[in-house]
Amino acid sequence: MGDVKGLILCGGPGKRLRPITYYFQKAMIPIGSKQKPLLEYIVRLLRFNKISDLIFLVDYKAEQIINYFNDGSRFDVEITYIYDDPKCKGTAGSMLNAFKKKVIDVDDTILVYYGDILTNLELTDLIGFHRRRGAVATVALSSGFTVRVGVAELDADGRIRGFIEKPKLEKPVSIGIVVLEGGILKSIEPLWNEKENVDLMGDVIPYLIRDGREVYGYVSDAFWYDVGSVEAYEKLSSQTVDEKFSFLFEDG
Repeated sequence: MGDVKGLILCGGPGKRLRPITYYFQKAMIPIGSKQKPLLEYIVRLLRFNKISDLIFLVDYKAEQIINYFNDGSRFDVEITYIYDDPKCKGTAGSMLNAFKKKVIDVDDTILVYYGDILTNLELTDLIGFHRRRGAVATVALSSGFTVRVGVAELDADGRIRGFIEKPKLEKPVSIGIVVLEGGILKSIEPLWNEKENVDLMGDVIPYLIRDGREVYGYVSDAFWYDVGSVEAYEKLSSQTVDEKFSFLFEDG
């Protein structure tokens, strides 16, 4: 296995965050009392975990990202920008496009990070787990996810016995971070003969599992938050962000 490259998906239009994303790229929305872009927290987390070779998969309002981060030297990282190809749709399509443009190699280990996720997950532990298992793909998971709506308890005839408000799920859920071996991108090209839009979690991971490949789940109790909707963004308190992520700014 080769070096680890951080690949950040930050090209989507952020429809769930409208009207905010009429003006901002969704990864550039300001959070915390510092009002730094969400994407800066992601970059700093990757650098904190010794991942400094970054690839930004961009499209919608890419100029906002490029103007802010430039070549990455201000954050002690190196950033390569790859614009999405309309012929390679979906999250996996964006990754395949980067592979075809040779910024990802078959020998690379790739940490894929969805650009609307905020977490303090220990990425070095995730990568170590992935390598110890000899996995081709490892999905970061969180236990105890709180459902944001009430869940009904029903009798067999449909009568409601009661409601459980915002229960916690017992089964782990994906938190939008995946470690992949670069070689799989070549092997999944046939998926584009079956459908136009290919999704990493919805298509590629199930394909690898069906194919009998080594796919693992890394369960963590780290803080994580999906900032990808207006409701979620409004509920994300600056105090929480400051408390959970002050360590990323200790170097000034």
